[in-house]
Amino acid sequence: MALGRKAGKAKEEERTWRDQLTALRNLPPFFRLIYRTSPSLTITNIVLRLLQSALPTAILYVGKLIIDEVLLIIDGSGDTTFLWQMVALELLLALTSDLLSRGISLVDSLLGDLYTNQTSVDLMRHAATLDLYHFEDSEFYDKMERARRQTTSRSTLMSQMLAQFQSTVTLVVLGISVAAFNPWLILLLVVAVIPSFIQENYFNQQVYSLTRSWTPERRELDYLRYIGASDITAKEVKIFGLADFITNRFHKLSMKYFYANRTLAIKRASWGAFFSAISSLTYYGAYVLIIMQTISGVITVGSLTFLAGAFQRMQGGLQTILSRFSSIGENALYLQDLFDFFAIRPLIADKKGALPFPKPIRIGWEFQNVSFAYPNTEKYAIRNLSFKLPFGQKVALVGENGAGKTTLVKLLARLYEPTEGRILLDGRNLREYELSSLRDNVGVIFQDFFRYQLTARENIAVGRIEEELNQDRIEDSARKSLAEEVVGELEGGYDQLLGRRFAGAVDLSGGQWQKIALARAYMRDAQLLILDEPTSALDARAEYEVFQRFTALIEGKTAVLISHRFSTVRMADHILFLEYGGLVEEGSHEELLALDGRYAELFALQAAGYK
Repeated sequence: MALGRKAGKAKEEERTWRDQLTALRNLPPFFRLIYRTSPSLTITNIVLRLLQSALPTAILYVGKLIIDEVLLIIDGSGDTTFLWQMVALELLLALTSDLLSRGISLVDSLLGDLYTNQTSVDLMRHAATLDLYHFEDSEFYDKMERARRQTTSRSTLMSQMLAQFQSTVTLVVLGISVAAFNPWLILLLVVAVIPSFIQENYFNQQVYSLTRSWTPERRELDYLRYIGASDITAKEVKIFGLADFITNRFHKLSMKYFYANRTLAIKRASWGAFFSAISSLTYYGAYVLIIMQTISGVITVGSLTFLAGAFQRMQGGLQTILSRFSSIGENALYLQDLFDFFAIRPLIADKKGALPFPKPIRIGWEFQNVSFAYPNTEKYAIRNLSFKLPFGQKVALVGENGAGKTTLVKLLARLYEPTEGRILLDGRNLREYELSSLRDNVGVIFQDFFRYQLTARENIAVGRIEEELNQDRIEDSARKSLAEEVVGELEGGYDQLLGRRFAGAVDLSGGQWQKIALARAYMRDAQLLILDEPTSALDARAEYEVFQRFTALIEGKTAVLISHRFSTVRMADHILFLEYGGLVEEGSHEELLALDGRYAELFALQAAGYK
């Protein structure tokens, strides 16, 4: 997490006026997202805004009629009945405007919440379709972080788009009315607003460039916030005295961002004040023109109030429209981050005419000269692996850390695909099978399994989530994994919330969590079960008991075990010894001891530790 920044980084991220115009193409698909969220609320919003857009002109014009009628009454030629009718009409229009405004705010709020919820769901669902390697790439996390921000912050864009529509209709109606009295006022209006719009648009582009270019640093700030105040890191922060290190690092980076943002904010405020003064001078120039026309008798006093009010509303309205247009363009640029994320496609996907996973498996798996290198690396994690995994066998993978054991099981589960070579299942390339049915028939419990801050029942049920309500199956899985005794000690039993994140939750020991995780494997009940050191927190006796039960309970299934304890490994029918990504020895426990190679050497070292 380097704090240094490359010179010129922000410059590379600058967005131009043309970029903003181009980004407006994101608005139609964005509007479709809004409409899909709730067609009825979207249509209701548009209708309410159409009605509201006509009211400002109507209220101003009724006000003009009232003033003119008052002056006529003073002169003795007016109609008091007509006057009070106009006053009542203006009151009715004002009440209607208030009700419409409140209705629009309500619909905006409801629609915004629904949009946020729907896009958050869409983002999570799309992320679930992507390949594992995406989640091991920092650039992908930058994209996902930017997209995630759009699910919550872009609901304002929805309101802006609909408000822009309303303001434009209002401006057109006012413009027609004002032009009928004096077309020159329209020209003054443009002179008053355009310079301010150009300034606002320029600084919106600068804000976007700054925000985008600082995405990695903002992610780092989020990470520092997390490790600085988290139940996961609290012990080490206290023991190692890391509080000052973390807070100082956070402060240093956050102040860099603050200073960059402050400089831009000062420039924006200074130029904004200058152009605001120009706008005010232009407005009062128009006001003087209207007063002179009134004095000369060209227009009535009522028309004076109508034009002054209309011009002021038009100036504010046009300024709002142009400013909002700039903001919409900026938001549309940010919106591109969301669509860019949705445009990411998985490389591991079903081929045309994909086959259903064989039920039952007849032959088993075969690795044929398989090599694999992680994306963006040249070093191979696995090199030229060739072996067979017959159906129904229990195979153990042995080797020191970094030998390629976990990578191998990820290839088996098709979380990755070989860089070279191929993996066969019942004589067919693994790529030919439907991905969903393949995953449905493979169960993997990794060493770094996730501890869900959910109930004990849900923590087990995630192994086969569609069976979440099958209590018998959940309890049977817990019994097989020895998690039954763990759940039995919980006050809430299977309904007990686990972890530390939520109120009323109870955290478990490492060994207890591993029994819960192992229950997921039994819950899965797949044809291939893979255990990647999920019992490392158990003592040797407990692990031995767990694996003894495991080997007895999975008869008729294929199992792949990874463990550093040879008392567990020797239970396997066949053992593969990996080193530096290659297969160096294979056979039964007795055969490998007789070979007197690397396996026998490590076995002797471990056995000596127990003497």
